[in-house]
Amino acid sequence: MVILLNLLLLTTSLLCPPAELPPRPSSPQSSGQQPFRQQPFGQQPAAGQAGKANPAVKKNQTAKDQEPRQEETLAIETNLVVVNVTIRDQKHQFVPNLTLRNFRILEEEVEQKILSFDYEENPFAGAILLDASGSMESRLSLVRAACAIFVDRLREGDSYSIFSFGDAKVKLLQDFTEIRDIPDAVWDLRARGTTTLYDAIVTAAEALARRAERRRAILVVSDGADNQSRASLDEAIRRAVEAQLVVYAVDMSESGPGSPHGGAAALRALATRTGGRFFTSPGGNRLREAFAETIDELHHQYTLTYSSSLDDAASGRRDGRWRTIEVRIDRPGLDIRTRQGYWARKH
Repeated sequence: MVILLNLLLLTTSLLCPPAELPPRPSSPQSSGQQPFRQQPFGQQPAAGQAGKANPAVKKNQTAKDQEPRQEETLAIETNLVVVNVTIRDQKHQFVPNLTLRNFRILEEEVEQKILSFDYEENPFAGAILLDASGSMESRLSLVRAACAIFVDRLREGDSYSIFSFGDAKVKLLQDFTEIRDIPDAVWDLRARGTTTLYDAIVTAAEALARRAERRRAILVVSDGADNQSRASLDEAIRRAVEAQLVVYAVDMSESGPGSPHGGAAALRALATRTGGRFFTSPGGNRLREAFAETIDELHHQYTLTYSSSLDDAASGRRDGRWRTIEVRIDRPGLDIRTRQGYWARKH
């Protein structure tokens, strides 16, 4: 019986072969597809699991990469002549609400086309220069208090730096900042040594020349003539003019204006050439008023720019000579103060 059953099974297998099994599905790795994994709620897919990048994003990135760099823009703007103008009426009040049509700019008596016009809106960059020579020892406390008044009146966007000059050195006490707080280095300042006024002007002018602000100013406080600088007064004036800044000078000498080459005369020359102001202030309230009036004026200036028509290559006038600037207003009885001119660049 067992033998007959085995023969029957063998015959059945030969006549009816088993059906083929369906092929095994390929694994995600072998098919080139990413396996699906359930992400926890709120979690973004990991890198490599997301879909293709949005072509619009790539397009925007490419356009951004093609934008001109800031250095290139600034290089073009350096050909502009910047003219900051202070205008007061007969009561010594600032004159607001003038428009571009009220202004004319003449260079070497040739009228220039004004390219830009602003009032009050632009922030400024200022450098405070403190005389720390030996003769200033009894006045440093007054100077520190005046510095605090200046810094306290800064507007949003205004920046300032503080330098000291004395003991044959010019020191940076505070790099440019918008923080309204006098650094400890000013409170710890000690008076000693000689006066390096002209070197301090050159150092501050170089720092301000690298700033992007079109309103730039130096506020210098000193009580004596320069007796140690490597730079001359002429070089200090030239550097200040080339940096297109305004010098506000506070003379703290008790004897008043001195000799033609003295401290007061030098401070007055720096202020006059650059369109700034000269204050005679031995100290006290007048010193604090000088600092307050300086920052108040910087907040009420008109800023105009132009590109000199005398720079045309065909004219051959770009020879490095001094060029006078005159600003005219179509209203009578106004006091107009700006810089006297500038040195043209050489080819």
